[in-house]
Amino acid sequence: MATPHTRVVNVFTVNGRGGNPATITLDADPLSSAEMQQIARHAGHECGFVCQPPAGSGVDAVLRFFVPRHEMEMCGHATVGALWLLHRLGRLPHDRDRVQISTLSGAVTGRIDPRGTPEARIAISQPSGEIAPLPDPAAQTREIAAVLGIAPGDLASRPIVNARTSRVKTLVPLASADAVHALRPDFARVEAVCEAIGSTGLYPYAAVDLERRIFEARQFPKASGYPEDAATGIAASALAFGLVEHGLVTASDAGVSIYQGRAMGQLSRIDVAFQQGAAGCWITGDVTEPA
Repeated sequence: MATPHTRVVNVFTVNGRGGNPATITLDADPLSSAEMQQIARHAGHECGFVCQPPAGSGVDAVLRFFVPRHEMEMCGHATVGALWLLHRLGRLPHDRDRVQISTLSGAVTGRIDPRGTPEARIAISQPSGEIAPLPDPAAQTREIAAVLGIAPGDLASRPIVNARTSRVKTLVPLASADAVHALRPDFARVEAVCEAIGSTGLYPYAAVDLERRIFEARQFPKASGYPEDAATGIAASALAFGLVEHGLVTASDAGVSIYQGRAMGQLSRIDVAFQQGAAGCWITGDVTEPA
């Protein structure tokens, strides 16, 4: 059995910079859950662990994901980063441009485009989004605004909703990108408010250019062990379906682009393309490996 070894990649980069780091451990089968957790604590960010699939399963890889405080069912940017790294190392099938990944949240399809080239981009599938109102919209909108430090008048007219593809994220519509950048959350209260509304993170966002379908967002996770995420593919996919629900975009081939991490000095870009009939979506973006 191969010895586990780790590589760090930056996922959803912009012009080769920024992005969200992910520590990817290859050949992770010998590691226990406790050892994986310790690697994530040491890294201080999301980590992906690539394991061998069961024989005859039809799966190309099994992925597990940890943040400093717990295991996650799915992590979009670590999945993109892991597949990008496996492709660069020649460890994905050479005869097809799609691979099947097993995660705790279910099956994920990876797409390599164009296959076999160093410039290949990785896209991963997500199911169709589900949108739901807050359990107590009036009171919880006030609480979310207080926790995020939203100034009066900075909330957009659309309601705050919970949305999910793999995990529930709370979409908080703001009137401008400046309002998104100006947020000063009370991080000590984020976990409690997320727990009350059944969410794994607050995702404030604003339209930047509706014609070009560009949006700005930030992600404040419920309990990951760090206060803010530079790029969150699962939240971006949930947002894409929320935008369709509220009539800001249509589920067309054009997709949407979501910038995140600007306030952290780690600007990231996540591209979300709808599958035909909004049956699901593809998450994609650029990946780099630090020198």
